[in-house]
Amino acid sequence: MTITLNRPDAANAIRPDARNALIELFNEASGDPEIRVVVLRSTGRHFCGGADVVRLADGHKKNVKRVTGAMHVIMTGAQRLIASVLDCAKPVVAVVQGGAAGLGAHLAYAADLIVATDDAYFAESFVKRGLVIDGGGAYMLPRRIGMQKAKEMAFFGEKLPAHEALTLGLVNKVVPAAELEAAVADYVDRLAVAPTSAIALGKRLFNDSPDTDRASAFVAEAMAQEIQSFSHDAKEGIAAFVEKRDTNYLGW
Repeated sequence: MTITLNRPDAANAIRPDARNALIELFNEASGDPEIRVVVLRSTGRHFCGGADVVRLADGHKKNVKRVTGAMHVIMTGAQRLIASVLDCAKPVVAVVQGGAAGLGAHLAYAADLIVATDDAYFAESFVKRGLVIDGGGAYMLPRRIGMQKAKEMAFFGEKLPAHEALTLGLVNKVVPAAELEAAVADYVDRLAVAPTSAIALGKRLFNDSPDTDRASAFVAEAMAQEIQSFSHDAKEGIAAFVEKRDTNYLGW
């Protein structure tokens, strides 16, 4: 499945209706056995400029506020979107060109693999709007690049170039724009024939590991291993190895 952000004239800023549609698409991909990999990409010069600030400004102008109202919007909106990517039972590949800022950057962080062009950058732009980082950024970013660098990005809102992001381990691959499609296709082609349920279980183990003690992590690992051992792909993988032939994984 390919999901494309398509508001190039607005740097692909995400409106509430688009956010909700994205959540539905990731949930659909998660439960559809025919979908083996999800590609998240966009059109135009930028990956995603974040949430639609014009709508936010309109809300501030009207000054309509209720206690816990903003908190409810964040938890059921931006946070739910990021969770839908993190919890998607399929590998998610983010294709980042140009800017990935605010919520747009967090969408990329939530993906399992990131391919970026050499002119791409990531920015925690909240501070430049007088806002607190949201959309799961304060949870994900320190886990991706370490606490000190995460604070630097959040406190100053400066751009993190793709090559530096690669050095920090935030992205998997940085390529010239002319090589982007080939780099993405390499990941997608390999994931499309992989044992998808094994990847899904492994993804869950990795995503849970920063918040799990060793004993709990070991139990979860053993349970995942047992669950996968009953799959078609586990039997196929072992049979192909013994018979010295290529595998034919079905994804379950």
